[in-house]
Amino acid sequence: MATPTKNPKPLPFYCQFTAGAIAGVSELLLLYPLDTVKTRLMLQGKVQAAGAEHYTGMVDAFRKIVASEGFGRLYRGLIPPLMLEAPKRAVKFAANDFWGKTYRGLAGTDKMTQGLSILTGCSAGGVEAFVTVPFELVKIKLQDKAQAHLYKGPVDVIKQVVARDGLLGMYSGLESTFWRHVLWNGGYFGCIFQVRSLLPKPQSKGQELRNNFISGAIGGFVGTALNTPADVFKSRVQNATWAPGQKKPWTFPGIAKIAKEEGFKGCYKGFTPKVLRLAPGGGVLLLVVEVVLEQFRRAMGPPYI
Repeated sequence: MATPTKNPKPLPFYCQFTAGAIAGVSELLLLYPLDTVKTRLMLQGKVQAAGAEHYTGMVDAFRKIVASEGFGRLYRGLIPPLMLEAPKRAVKFAANDFWGKTYRGLAGTDKMTQGLSILTGCSAGGVEAFVTVPFELVKIKLQDKAQAHLYKGPVDVIKQVVARDGLLGMYSGLESTFWRHVLWNGGYFGCIFQVRSLLPKPQSKGQELRNNFISGAIGGFVGTALNTPADVFKSRVQNATWAPGQKKPWTFPGIAKIAKEEGFKGCYKGFTPKVLRLAPGGGVLLLVVEVVLEQFRRAMGPPYI
């Protein structure tokens, strides 16, 4: 058995990439139905769209989707995020690692602080957003019941969007997606740092994994509370059909308009299924990442362990 070194060397990028990918796919397969319900609730505006079903809440949405469309509908649109999940989560944790090292270097410190954690998370989220947008757009259009009959599947969505709006049409909602990810990652990674410092110092590997799950779950809750209004707006922008040259609204004025027309609660439509996915999901992500990285360290031995 290898003897642990005092200051283990950081693992190579491909280890961070692989750990993030495995964690992301695990979380997605486990909790994806909550994402479908979240999207349906978010797309409910003040005026009900033609062909759309009205849901009074998360449980009602689950019941009606399964009753009228079948259980499999809860997984409609899974392929785009499944294809995306590995690179997205990998980019999230790899970018967080990169920006963390960069900001610590600029600050002239080896230790992470609360401020640096938030700045690092926001920067990683901004990078992640550029990878996410096209996949999110396809997923949203497939999850919406009112538009489901318009598309045969993910490839057909891409064909129709590109034919109508050009390649840049796949990046509809980029600005709102940027804010969604910046806010979530800033809250998530910033919270992880703070919560870890408040929890009892782990005395074993099991306690360390427990602390990772708790801090990740709390971080997921805070990130979700911060970014849900931007997510509601983003979902509606990506689900809408825009005329050529039509100017899309900016995120924060758009959120203000939703609040004015639908009340403050309108900005948090879909919050319950979203937080039920991303709070424990945030814990699952961090837990799986740490477990996979630990396996890499053990396999590679000193100086990584």
